[in-house]
Amino acid sequence: MRKTAAALLPLAFLLTAASLPIPVHGPADWKAEAARVTITRDDWGIAHIHGKTDADAVFGMIYAQAEDDFPRIEASYLTALGRTAEAEGEKAIWQDLRARLYVSESELKANYWQSPQAMRRLMDAWADGLNYFLATHPQVKPRVLTRFEPWMALSFTEGSIGGDIERIDLDQLKAFYSGKAIASALPEWRDPQGSNGIAIAPKITAGGKALLLINPHTSFYFRSEQQMSSDQGLNAYGAATWGQFFIYQGFNANVGWMHTSSGVDSVDEFAEKVERRGAGYCYRYGPQCRAVGVRPITLRFRAADGRLVSRSFITYRTHHGPIVRKDGGRWIAFAMMDKPVEALQQSFNRTKATDLTSFLRVAELRANSSNTTLFADTKGEIAYLHPQFVPRRNNRFDYTKPVDGSDPATDWRGLHVLAELPSVMNPPNGWANNTNNWPYRAAGRYSANPANFPAYMDMDGENYRGLHAVQMLEGSSGWTLDKLNAAAFDSYQPGFAVLIPALLQAYDGLPTNDPQRGRLAAPISALRGWNYRWSETSIPQTLAMSWGEALRKALNAPKSEPG
Repeated sequence: MRKTAAALLPLAFLLTAASLPIPVHGPADWKAEAARVTITRDDWGIAHIHGKTDADAVFGMIYAQAEDDFPRIEASYLTALGRTAEAEGEKAIWQDLRARLYVSESELKANYWQSPQAMRRLMDAWADGLNYFLATHPQVKPRVLTRFEPWMALSFTEGSIGGDIERIDLDQLKAFYSGKAIASALPEWRDPQGSNGIAIAPKITAGGKALLLINPHTSFYFRSEQQMSSDQGLNAYGAATWGQFFIYQGFNANVGWMHTSSGVDSVDEFAEKVERRGAGYCYRYGPQCRAVGVRPITLRFRAADGRLVSRSFITYRTHHGPIVRKDGGRWIAFAMMDKPVEALQQSFNRTKATDLTSFLRVAELRANSSNTTLFADTKGEIAYLHPQFVPRRNNRFDYTKPVDGSDPATDWRGLHVLAELPSVMNPPNGWANNTNNWPYRAAGRYSANPANFPAYMDMDGENYRGLHAVQMLEGSSGWTLDKLNAAAFDSYQPGFAVLIPALLQAYDGLPTNDPQRGRLAAPISALRGWNYRWSETSIPQTLAMSWGEALRKALNAPKSEPG
C-alpha cells in the first residue's frame, strides 16, 4: 500500500498545482515594470534592453521582440500550444494534435508551480511584457492569443529550428487517429544547409585570447538579435528565437556559446503489442498486459465562415510515450524529452555563466536533447559539449528502428551523466569544432574515441564540412577574427575533391568509339585541373553542381522509376 500511495503523490501534486491560481497582473503592474526598463535601439534597429532585475530585462526583451514582429511570436506559441488550427483552419488540426499529445494547459500550469520561484518571476514578466505590448498597441490584432499567461512560456523552451516533436510524421498520425489509410509522401529534398561552430584557444590565436565562430543554419528572420542586461548580473547578446526570453546563442562578458544540431539519438519508437481488454486496450510488457492510457483531446479550428468548431479525439499512450502511428499491426509509441521546467532553466541560466565550470553546472540539468555546444570563455577555456539529454539504453538493440516495447530490456534506463558523453574540453591542439557531424572529430586526434561509446551517441556520422574544418584547423596558428571569418566562407569543397576525380576516371574508361566521349569532351575538359573552389564566375563549379544535382536525383529516385 505504501508503494501505491507514494506513486500517487506526484499525480496528486499535479492536480493540486494545476488548480492553483496563476498570478494575474494588470495595467498598473505593467506600467510599473515598464518604468524599470530602458530599450535603446542602435543604428541597425537592434534592441539593447536593460532592467533593474532579470525579470525586468525579460519584460523589456519580449516587449521589444513584439515591437519587431508580434505575428511571429504568436505563431511560435500557436504551434507550441497546439492551437494553430484556431487561426489557419482544419488543415492544421493534425499538427495541433501532435503538439497536444505532449502539452496541456493543466500540465503546464502544474509545471509552472513546480518551477523555482526565480523562474516563475521570469515567466510572469514574460507574460506581462507581451500583455503590455498588446495593451499599448491596439492596432495589433492577434489571430488567437489576445492574452498571454506565464505558464505558456513552458510550452516552448528550446530555441532550435524544428524540435524533437517534428520527427512524428503527420500523415501517419492522421492515419492512426482518423482510421483512414493515408499514403505518406516521399521526403522532400531540402537544399543543403548546416551549422558550423569553431572554438579556438588562446595558444593558437594572434591576440592570445579565445575566439568563437557562431555560424548557425537558420532562415534570415527566424530569430531576433538583442542584448539583455540587468543590475543582477545578466548581460547577454545574441540571437533569441521569436517569443523566447533567453539568448539562444551568443555571448556575455565572460563566455560565448553556439549550437549545432546533433545526430545524437534522443528520441525512440517502441512497437507495442496491443490487445483488446473489455472496452479498452492493454499492451504487453514482459509477463504483464498493462492498461493503455487514454487522453481525450478536444481541438478547435477556424471554419470557412469564421466560426470556431470543435473536434474531439481519444488518444492513447503507454509508459514509453504517446501512440503516434501503426506499423505492421503494432502501435508505435514515441519517446522524447519532456522536461519543460529544466529545459527553460537551462536555456536561461547558461546565459549568466561566467566560465566553463559554471556553464557545465547548468548543463547538469540535462535538458538539452538535440544541440551540441561550442564554448569559449575569457579564461581561455574552450569545449565541444555533446547534448546532455541522452537516455541510457541497452546497446544490443538497434534504436534506429522501432524496438520491441514488450521487452523490458529495451526501456530507457535513466540518463547518461555528463562524464559519460563524448564531449571534449580544453584539447591540447587548441581548437574544437562541429558541423552537424559526429563528435569523434570535434578536436582532431584529441576527440573522443567512438569505440568507447554506444552507437546511439551519434546517428549521422561525418560530413564534408567537418572534413573541411579539420583541414583548416589542424596545425594552424595565428588566428584572428578576420582569419576566422575567412575560414567560415572558405571556398574549397572537399566533397567535389572526392567525386570529380571518380567522374573523370569513369570518362577516361569509356571505349574510344563511345559517342559520349565527344558529347562530354568540353565539360570534362573544364573540370580537369579544377581546384574545387566555388566562385560566382567558375564554370567548373556550375558544371559540378549541375552534375551533382543529377546524381542526387538518380540516387534518390524510387526503385520503381527507370534509371
